[in-house]
Amino acid sequence: MEKQYKAIGEEAWKNNAEKISAELFIFTYGSLVVQLVKDYEDYAAVNKQLDKMGYNIGVRLVDDMMARTSLERCSGFSATAEVIAKIGFKLFLNVVPTVTNWSADAKEFSLILDDNPFNDFCELPPKAVADGLWYSNVLCGVIRGALEMMQMQTEVVYVRDVLRGDEVSEIRVKLVRMLDEEVPASDD
Repeated sequence: MEKQYKAIGEEAWKNNAEKISAELFIFTYGSLVVQLVKDYEDYAAVNKQLDKMGYNIGVRLVDDMMARTSLERCSGFSATAEVIAKIGFKLFLNVVPTVTNWSADAKEFSLILDDNPFNDFCELPPKAVADGLWYSNVLCGVIRGALEMMQMQTEVVYVRDVLRGDEVSEIRVKLVRMLDEEVPASDD
């Protein structure tokens, strides 16, 4: 099934994705982070705001991904992890993180990014690292928002980042609980 997901991701990237200049995207994101740092003057607040922005993006991207790939709902959390890595990341960022470090209860895993396009042309000041800025924290929010739309409440956090001196970037995803399907309230 993993190879099937990889093929779907490759096909969606080649044929269905409207692409923008990577440099434009990276510099725009960098400008956004700089502005947030100026506005909030607190790295924890910046991390929170990036997560919130990512969440709002994620709740919309999941529909786009499903429409472009004609995928059906995943059968479990393991399949969901593979879809995130091999289809979601490939479709929107043209990278494929490794899914690894599963917990014994299979409710937690890591996404290892050998290459994070957000990190291109970026270097964090030592104070930002020391005070806890997670530059690409928007990705945590995107994953959390997308999974919530798939009825999964999750906790998603960065645990390692190349910009902070680590060898790779690692995002930890933990399934908190499955959400009940909710029927929208009637407008009557």
